[in-house]
Formats: sequence, C-alpha cells, structure tokens
Amino acid sequence: MPTIYKTTQGDTWDMIAKKVYGNERYMDYLMANNFPLLDHFIFSAGIEVNIPDLPENESDDLPAWRKSL
Repeated sequence: MPTIYKTTQGDTWDMIAKKVYGNERYMDYLMANNFPLLDHFIFSAGIEVNIPDLPENESDDLPAWRKSL
C-alpha cells in the first residue's frame, strides 16, 4: 500500500530511499514515482513524497557496471 513520507530539512533522494526502503539503490524507483518533485535535490521540511510499494518482481541482480569481471 503506497504511503506518504514528509521530508525533514536536508533530506535527499538517496536518504529517503534508505529510510523507507532500507537501501539507497531504490532512489531511482522513488524518483520515477515522484516526477513533480524532481527539481528538488535537497528537500526542505514538510514536503510530501509518495512512497509506492516496491514491485514484487524486484531482482537482486546487480547492474552490469557493478559486477566484477
């Protein structure tokens, strides 16, 4: 069930992803679901950010550029 996160002064996309999903790697997913807020890099307090559920088919595979050869 999607929820709302109210920012605190100084929050960034990666910090919010870490707080709500437990991992910064979901920052892109969070940003993709909050298109109107993309002009924010560092948030002021009280901005409402939509926190959608993570897709169930989320893979733990690393992207190619993160895999060691």
